[in-house]
Amino acid sequence: MNKKDIKILLVDDEPDILEIVGYNLTQEGYQVLTASNGVEGVALAKAEKPQLIVLDVMMPEMDGIEACELIRKVPELKNTVITFLTARGEDYSQVAGFDAGADDYITKPIKPKVLVSKVKALLRRVKTEDASIPVLKIGDIVINREEYKISIKGKEIVLPRKEFELLSLLASKPGKVYKREEILDKVWGNDVVVGGRTIDVHIRKLREKIGDASFKTVKGVGYKFVE
Repeated sequence: MNKKDIKILLVDDEPDILEIVGYNLTQEGYQVLTASNGVEGVALAKAEKPQLIVLDVMMPEMDGIEACELIRKVPELKNTVITFLTARGEDYSQVAGFDAGADDYITKPIKPKVLVSKVKALLRRVKTEDASIPVLKIGDIVINREEYKISIKGKEIVLPRKEFELLSLLASKPGKVYKREEILDKVWGNDVVVGGRTIDVHIRKLREKIGDASFKTVKGVGYKFVE
């Protein structure tokens, strides 16, 4: 996909952020859309279907967390990459963002050139609609990669995107120990910097939803899926 065909939606209530970030991304050749609050952001996302959305967390009318949750409910936006851009670095805020369906988390202030590099890395993770992905069946769990759905004993469970991709990776080869570096590479992209606890947070959430017995920690190495 050419840069000129890529749409990036910036949602932030700070005009300076929209202007500076928008300018730098436009200079790179991307189509840049902007919104000043979550309500506008959700409406614009539905109308324009961008490949990447950069969301601030703290905004008037509707915050980024709620906006992200609503965007993730739109089928046409299931492959859209969402990252939070915020000055808040508390663990609970990051966890809330990932639970809402975010793919990444960028803390500001950040230099425009660094942000552009991160945006390029995030865009490499955009999946095409026609990707041929098989349905995985492991015991009572059915993972449909094409529809981003899972079911356990016939009951459908909704997972945020990164939890889904992490589960799909581990379950694709039950018993195999996936090193942390390999998980970051395959799920988040090896050129995207995420927090050291990111994998742990997602595993904890999967244990709560899928069952603690399905995941085993191999201390100092990584994780594996247990049938």
